[in-house]
Amino acid sequence: MRYLPLTDSDRQAMLATIGVTSIDDLFVDVPAEARLAGTIPDLPDHASEMAVERHMAALARKNLSAGEAPFFLGAGAYKHHVPASVDHLIQRGEFLTAYTPYQPEIAQGTLQVLFEFQTQVARLLGCDVANASMYDGSTACWEAIVMARRITKRGKALLSSGLHPHYVSVAQTMAKFTGDDLAYETPELDSKTDSQKLIAAIDKDTSCVVVQYPDILGRIEDLTALADAAHAVGALLVAVVTEPVALGAIKSPGAMGADIVVGEGQSIGVGLQFGGPYLGLFACKQKYVRQMPGRLCGETVDAAGKRGFVLTLSTREQHIRREKATSNICTNSGLCALAFSIHMTLLGEKGLRDLATLNHALAVQAANRLANVPGVTLVNDAFFNEFTLVLSKDARDVTRSLADKGVLGGVSLGRLFPHAPQLGQGLVVAVTETVTAEDIEAFAAALTEELA
Repeated sequence: MRYLPLTDSDRQAMLATIGVTSIDDLFVDVPAEARLAGTIPDLPDHASEMAVERHMAALARKNLSAGEAPFFLGAGAYKHHVPASVDHLIQRGEFLTAYTPYQPEIAQGTLQVLFEFQTQVARLLGCDVANASMYDGSTACWEAIVMARRITKRGKALLSSGLHPHYVSVAQTMAKFTGDDLAYETPELDSKTDSQKLIAAIDKDTSCVVVQYPDILGRIEDLTALADAAHAVGALLVAVVTEPVALGAIKSPGAMGADIVVGEGQSIGVGLQFGGPYLGLFACKQKYVRQMPGRLCGETVDAAGKRGFVLTLSTREQHIRREKATSNICTNSGLCALAFSIHMTLLGEKGLRDLATLNHALAVQAANRLANVPGVTLVNDAFFNEFTLVLSKDARDVTRSLADKGVLGGVSLGRLFPHAPQLGQGLVVAVTETVTAEDIEAFAAALTEELA
């Protein structure tokens, strides 16, 4: 949309209508000494549209975008190939113009997509029921903690050290206002998870145990023992999945006893997008459905017996009494959920499994190659498409130098955990189907040079 300013005669007519002679007369209530006289120091004067476009293009050229270099970044946001058909379909008028369905039953197309999205998410996460999506993975994680408190009437949550630090930060921020007690320690650069510590820490005051699967270091562990330990004292197991493609290859958290499974759906259908908007996934066991936040779409038949869709559950502040609401979330990530559902439909079950197999195979190839670089040690015993390396130098400096060499070579744990210097040499590497054998060799060569 172009901005068309008023003409001088337009402005004079408007000023005359309200009885003043100049725009300055509108600010007479502001003391003269508080008003700015002249231009703002160090701020360039206005420029033409063409000049601004040229300037912005020059700034953009300073970036190293994900598609221009070997890309091994991950840690919660992943570069997967999104078919062009996904972007085409989500821009169809039937979807693009459909806003949050405040009168939901007249938006049958939107409700049907959300119903199918819920079915896909529930099957993927191994749960009985899923909602119509949350804003992102981190807020979904917090909502799960609050939901566990409502169910158990307890206020202490045990957070695994393998939980993404951004998710931990969001939970800690929100807990300041709710009074929840969150027990958390930073991870260690070790192939073993902290599941035994968590099991030992569970007691009668524990509402839930929150564990990421695979975790922030890419480690994978059977959650069954943790679920059994939590259930033995009436606590819940909350599993967090930041890479849903992994569930095309490994057992779902729900199948191992998780009561609530949440996560980030960005990997399927949604690009990196400079960090958002993303897509929160939320699923649980059927018996807890009335404590689930957000919206739930259901299937029914109309008066003529035709299949239709309705907004079955919406226990939010805008719909029911505030003290009875499960959440103050206002809506859902509708467009991102649509993209997720379309991409998942295009893949199908076999396609998802094939995609997961390809991711894992490339990750194994990369891990084997990088582990042979002098000064590099592989941490993981098992992983999907993400693993952790320990370098002989600070990983923050190494990743900066690699970027200067044209390789986006992983996420340094020192940046994820700035207050944990013991993790400074850790590097999390993600490998998706977009990585080639040439990319792996370029990474290995640049890393060899940097650590020499």
